[in-house]
This record gives sequence, C-alpha cells and structure tokens, in this order.
Amino acid sequence: MPPKAKVTKDMIITAGVKIVRSEGAECLNVRRTAAALECSTQPVMYHFQTVNDLKTAVYEAADKLHTEYILTPDPDAADPFMSIGLRYINFAAEEKHLFRFLFQSDSFKNISFSDLMNAEGLSPLIAPLCRSADMTVEQAREVFELMFVCVHGAASLIANNTISYDKAHFAAMLSKAFNGAVAALKGEER
Repeated sequence: MPPKAKVTKDMIITAGVKIVRSEGAECLNVRRTAAALECSTQPVMYHFQTVNDLKTAVYEAADKLHTEYILTPDPDAADPFMSIGLRYINFAAEEKHLFRFLFQSDSFKNISFSDLMNAEGLSPLIAPLCRSADMTVEQAREVFELMFVCVHGAASLIANNTISYDKAHFAAMLSKAFNGAVAALKGEER
C-alpha cells in the first residue's frame, strides 16, 4: 500500500481559500478544511494550533489574491489608476465571499482610517495616481482617500447583493468622482 500523501501548510491554506471563496468565511473551520482535503483534523491542527491561526493564514492568502487581481493591468484601460478602481469593484462582483471576508470582517478592528490610508502597501496604488493627474504624493493620497470611499462603497454594495455590477456605469461614475476630486484639490491651491 502506498504511503498517504503529506498534507502541507500550503495545501491547507489553499483549501481554506476555496472554502471561503465558495461558501463564505463562516464555513471556514478545522473540520470543514480537513474534509475538503479528505484527511483527519490532525494535519490541520498540526500546522495551525487554533482556528484563528488558520483564518489568519487564509486571510493573508486571500489578501494576496486580491492585491494581485487589482494590480493586474487591464489592457483596455486608458488610465491605470481608474483600472485599479474598476478591478476593485469587479473583484467584489466576482468574489463576493472573499471580498466580505477581507473587508467586512473584524480584520480592520482598532485601525484608524488614517492608518489605513497611510499604509506602506498603498504605494503601488499612489504611484499611478501621481502620474495620471500630475500630482505630488501628498495630493495623490488626498485624492486616493476620496476615491477609496467611493470605490469601496460601490464594491460593498455589490458584494452584498444590493446592486448589480455595470462596468460602463461605474467607469463613468469613477471618472466623474476622480475629475471632481482632482479639480477640487487643484482649485484649493490657487
């Protein structure tokens, strides 16, 4: 009889992401993950001492998926920054469970909006904004804050089945919001 395949930490995380993606974060637990891997709970508990450890690892993997998704350039997009916003909204439409797990859970508990907006991980999002609107980093961060609220609000509505996704509509809305934010910011500097 051949030896059983070893269940690795990466296999467990991948199974956890699949569970959240298809069933929602409330279904992510040790038993469900072990069942998805067709193994006992022992390998899962060997790699993750608690279900919170498992959820943290799955969250980090889902966050990486989300980041890669939104930063993948849209070949049809004229403006890279607007592409990122539309891809953020589209992610919510395509990956409702993952979006809710990432952005509508307690993961941002006790983090201020200012800390969130000044996170080092936002640099890849700020750079295209600086180029597209000929702004300084400080100006770009200010516009980004306004755009983030608009984009995240739309994505949240879509992820919670409140509204449907219409790419053309959201592209026009984001363009108006972006142009208005840039014009308001540059008007203040006169």
